[in-house]
Parts: sequence; C-alpha cells; structure tokens
Amino acid sequence: MKAISMTITGLLILLSMGSQGIIAQSLRPSVPVEHYRWKSVQIVGGGFVDGIVFHPKEKDVRYCRTDMGGAYRWDKETQQWVSMLDWITYDDNNLVGVESIAVDPNDPQTVYLSCGTYTRSTNGAVLCSNDGGRTFTRTDMPFTMGGNENGRGNGERMMVDPLNSDIIYLGTRLDGLWRSADRGRSWQQVCSFPNVAEVIPEGGNPWMQDRGCGINLVLFDPSGGTAGKGCSTLYIGVSLKDRDNFFVSHDYGESWQPLAGQPVQYRPTQAVLSEDGYLYITYGSNPGPMRMNNGAVWKYDPRSEKWQDISPVKADPDKGAAFGYAAVSVDRQNPKHLIVSTFNRPVAGSYAEDDIYRTTDGGKTWKPVFAGGARFDYGKAPYVEFTPLHWMFDIEIDPFDPDHALFTTGYGGWETFNLGNMDKKEPTQWQVMSTGIEETVPLELYSPKQGAQLISAIGDYGGFTHLDLDRPVPSGSHADPYYSNTTGITGAEDQPDLVVRVGTVSHHHPEGKPLAYSMDGGKSWLEPVSLPQEKAQNGHVAVSSDGRTWIWTPDRMPVYYTNDRGGTWSTAEGIPENLRVIADRVNPKRFYALDLSAAVLYESMDGGVSFRSHPLPFAPFDSKARNARGDRRGGQDRVYATPGKEGDLWIAAFDGLYHGLSGEAFVPQDKVRRIYAFGFGKAAPGSDYPSLYLAGIVNGVSGFFRSDDAARSWVRINDDDHQYGLVLQISGDPKRYGRVYVGSYGRGIVYADPY
Repeated sequence: MKAISMTITGLLILLSMGSQGIIAQSLRPSVPVEHYRWKSVQIVGGGFVDGIVFHPKEKDVRYCRTDMGGAYRWDKETQQWVSMLDWITYDDNNLVGVESIAVDPNDPQTVYLSCGTYTRSTNGAVLCSNDGGRTFTRTDMPFTMGGNENGRGNGERMMVDPLNSDIIYLGTRLDGLWRSADRGRSWQQVCSFPNVAEVIPEGGNPWMQDRGCGINLVLFDPSGGTAGKGCSTLYIGVSLKDRDNFFVSHDYGESWQPLAGQPVQYRPTQAVLSEDGYLYITYGSNPGPMRMNNGAVWKYDPRSEKWQDISPVKADPDKGAAFGYAAVSVDRQNPKHLIVSTFNRPVAGSYAEDDIYRTTDGGKTWKPVFAGGARFDYGKAPYVEFTPLHWMFDIEIDPFDPDHALFTTGYGGWETFNLGNMDKKEPTQWQVMSTGIEETVPLELYSPKQGAQLISAIGDYGGFTHLDLDRPVPSGSHADPYYSNTTGITGAEDQPDLVVRVGTVSHHHPEGKPLAYSMDGGKSWLEPVSLPQEKAQNGHVAVSSDGRTWIWTPDRMPVYYTNDRGGTWSTAEGIPENLRVIADRVNPKRFYALDLSAAVLYESMDGGVSFRSHPLPFAPFDSKARNARGDRRGGQDRVYATPGKEGDLWIAAFDGLYHGLSGEAFVPQDKVRRIYAFGFGKAAPGSDYPSLYLAGIVNGVSGFFRSDDAARSWVRINDDDHQYGLVLQISGDPKRYGRVYVGSYGRGIVYADPY
C-alpha cells in the first residue's frame, strides 16, 4: 500500500492562497443560500437556569438567563420560553453566558443583558433590546464577565433605576461598580465605590472555590429620590466574607457606607427590598454552586438600622448541619409573605437536595414546601425524574399572582400555581417550567439508517433516543445504566439496531458500567460482562459495519477491542493510547485513527488487532501552543469514513478539509477555510455519494453548509438569526435528504429541513 501523501498541486494551491487568499475570499463571499426552517430537538431544560426576572408592572413579561446557553423571554401566547440569542456567532460565543438581566420598570419592552461566560476569556458586552428581546444593540465593555463561574446564581448584579430609566448600575466580578446615564450606550466606573477586591489565600484557587464573585447585588430603593433624577438610595452587595459586604448610598451614588452591624461571617447571595421597607438577604459561606458549609437569612430595617437573623433552620457546621441559603423572594402584594431556598441541605425521605421555606409573617415562622408535602409532574421533561432537585439559586413569586412561584435548578426549573395550598394544609403541585429552554451540551450525535431519528450523547444528563424530535423522550434519558456524561455513541452501519455508548457512571447509580449497548435501536440497554480495565470510562467507541467488533478508547488508556460484546477485551497493537478510532462504513475489518499532533494516520485491516501508521503531509500540530497564542481557527482534528464507500476518508483539520482514499493522496478542499464540525447525510436524489454537512467558513462566509457533490460546491443552510454560538456537532440524517442536526455548547440540539 502506498504511503499517504498530499499531491504537489494540492500543496501548492494551499500554500499559494495563504492569508491574502483568505482575505480576498472574505471580500467577495460567494455561497448560494438554501432556506431551512430551524427547530429545537425537544429535551426541555438540561442546564442551569440561574436567574428569572419579572417585570414589576407588566403582567406576563419575564425573562430568564442561563450560565452558558443564552437568555430567554416568556411568550404568553405559546406558553413557552423563546431563545433571544441564537444570532450569536461562533467567534462571539463567549456572550452566550449571561451574567445578569435588567428590565426597565417604566418600559416593558426594554431589557438589558450583561453577557460574558468566563472572566479568563474576551471582554463582555451589554445587549439592549427595545422590542421585548427580539432584536438587540450591543455595547462592548472594557472588562470580562463570568456567567458560567462560581456565584452565577447570585444577583441580579445589573438594575435600571425605577425613577430614571436613563440610569443603570452594573456590578462586576473583578472591576468594581459601573454606571450608565444614557440607557446603556456608554458606561463609567463609579470611582467613589470602595475597593472590594478580594485577596486570595495563599495556595487558593483564584477562579472558583476560594473566591467570591465580586459585586453581585444591585438594589434601588424607590421610596426616596425624585422622578426624572433617580433613586437617592441604592444598595450594593459584594461576595465578600469576614469584612463589610453590603453598602448603601443615600446621595444618588456619590458616596457609599457599609451597613452598620451587618453579618460578615458569610457572603450575600441574594437580596430583596419589600414594599414595607425591609431588606431581606440570604447568605452562604460560598457564592455557590460550589458547596457551602454555613449561611443564614437576615432581615434589616433601614429606619432603625437593626438586624435580625430569621433563618428558618440554623446552620451549624460543627454539628453536621453544614449548609447555606441561596435565594429569597417577597410577594409584592403582601410584604410579609416570603420564600427562601436552602443550599446543601437534603430533605429527609426525599429526592430533593434542598428545600424552600415559606413565611407569611415576615420571617417569624416558617414552613417547608417540599418536606411539608409537594407533588411533582414530570410530564413536560420525563428525564428530570432521575435528577434530584438542586441548585435553587433563584426563586420567584409572580408579582401579579402570589400563588404562582418558580424556582430554578441545574436542569431548568419548576413552577406551582397553588403555593397558597400551604395555608390550607394541602400539598403544592409543581410542574416543569422550562418548555422552550434547551441548554444541553451534545457531546456526540448519531442518526442511524433506520429506527430513531436521532440518538444523542449529552453532557450531565446521559443521552436520549429521539423517536419524535418535537416531543421530549417519554421514557426519559438513557437509564440503566444512567450516565452523568455520555461521551461517545455510535452504531453498526449494516445492523442499525445495534447501538453502543460510553460515558461516566453517575454517582447516583454507581453500580452501572461505563459501556452499554442496545439491540433494539436505543430503546433498552444491556451491559457487557467485563471491562478492559476496572477504571475504564468515557472516551469514544467504534463499531464495525457488521456489529461484531467494538473498539473502545477510554480516557487516557490504550485502545481496546472486543469481538464478543465485552465478554473479553484485548489491547490493539501498533497504535498509541488515547486515540479515537472510527470504523470503515463498509468493510468490517477496517478501522482508522488520526493523530494530528504527530501528523500520522493509523489503519487496521484486521478488525483492530493491529494498526499500521501512514505519515501525513501536515506539520505536526501542537494544540497547547495554538491555545496559548489564542489561535481560534477551529477544527475537530478528526478523520471521518464516508458511508457506503470503503476506504473513502475525510480529515477535518485545523486549517480546512481534506479528502482522499486510504493509501492515496489527501487533497485540500480549497473553498473550506475553517471547520467547527463535520458530518454526513442522505445523498441527494440521483446521487450515490452522501451529502456533506459542515459548520465553519466556506468561501469567506461563516455558517452551516451542505455539499451534494463531494465538496466541489456548497450551499449555506442557515442564516444570521440561527448561528447558536459555539457549535460542537453537525450531522445529516441518512433517512431523509436535507435534514441536518446541530449541537452547540449550551443551546442543546437544533434540527432543520429545507423548505
């Protein structure tokens, strides 16, 4: 067999284009467009909804934010949430983590989002919408934000002055307090605010568990001030411990003082100001969702400057009661009616990791909501039945309906319309409130030749067999075994009922094995008799076209193969450990693996028993060096085998797309300049070659693309309103020409058909 090498012509074409060629293409983008209709694959929730904001004066106007999946507006007509940030591009994907939401109390159509996922990434931005979250203008900020960092459930850290809509305050994690006097178009730092930078203990982690989350609360007191000028009194909370952490200004933000007598042994997490003038604050030793070991609920009277600990139950770490408090909400119609949520305090005899406590007398007495009797309807998202109630970092009482309350969780949230049942000593009824929210992270997508439309591998919640894309899977997620992460899933090309998945066994079901297989297309699952190593988990799996050979590369382990469904395992020879292997889609004996760091393609012709190496004409690829220099060219750096074509391979590399037959030249596809994801779908009518799908840049245009002629030409299949930030996966459907599935980092799975 000939060594694989790039043709000289192809290499010269690639080198001659260089950066000038890329610029020239970007100046004259030319890609035909085909119209597609985009929809979400229905899972419902699936990620941390960390904040809900109601408009105080307009019924049915509310918004929610997520830590890494954008923000949503409530649509009262369809009774579901609608994503507001699907237009964010791959290059701007840091903006999909939403740090805070602020509504204009005087205009129900105006909403602000402060966006930025990580403080170690690019600077954040404030987005402003004047049409209820349908379109936005953007103001870039001179600092970073941390929408997916510790303390992301605190807040809100941005708020509009109710007496002057021009004024907005925004608290940051690392850069102090900021103010806008022109509705968010420009911002200035409030230099009079005290220095609240936190000193990290020696040896501590400056990014997560050992640090607070900066300024995390902004509250205006509308009882003082002048309409048109603004509120004279406002409060600022800071995630600090063992020093002053709550401040007040009585002169329109010109000067600041710490609240006298405040508790400083823990950090504020949320706060509300009741209609009768009391300040209620929840505290925890950690901002969360890192674990807390102490906390409380305090009530402050600004008139007398008196503090009162009104905690429903007392934390006592020395006696094993190590927990904190996450959130608080007050009924706008009855200021003595409040609810608070605990953090890290499991409910005895329940699957809940925390509880909500309710008071109707301003905190003198409390009743537990869940321990006191609550019923849950899982119908809108059946998979959540297997997931404990947790991370209730926002709870809200509807300002227009005190019986309507909501709380957020790590997989969406819940709501009740009969909170008042507690007064009648009847159980409250709860239902999933997350319809329309899709915040999962698909780690792999597999669409078989028959049976299920799609089978997904999902981070945190295992995965799903989607028989109906428009309805949540009625049996919930892949269970028995249940994985906290499914990192790989695939099937046999000629035996589509056989599906194999690998992942991380959930600590809730530790008796399971990290590899499972299905003989009925993903409807039920079996486990192998043995594993190649006791600690083997995660990684990726390949299945031969006839289903007889499985090759599994667990994380940081050698490549293993089995010919008896996991009865016995052997180590493959001639291939380095930790390399992802794929199967030829025709010949059951052929497998491939790519090591782009060494510029080597590995091939097995004996069912994975042994591999031989073929050098590739690429410079060795140093991923660490690329990341260090901020190279964002993308690319999955993977090899793909073409369905129905033996030995026909595609390499989605960091600098573009390459095609070739095993043992022959790999030719660069000159139209493709960046790849985020790659996959195959059903061939176009009259063609015997499968359609190609690609997320990246083609002819200088960024988007999702389809080629029906083996990459000779491409059509763009998305538009600027449907870009979904950081795209991880793309796949066609072998059963239906034109259908495409796209998986993103935090926006779940979307699918589309041409129209």
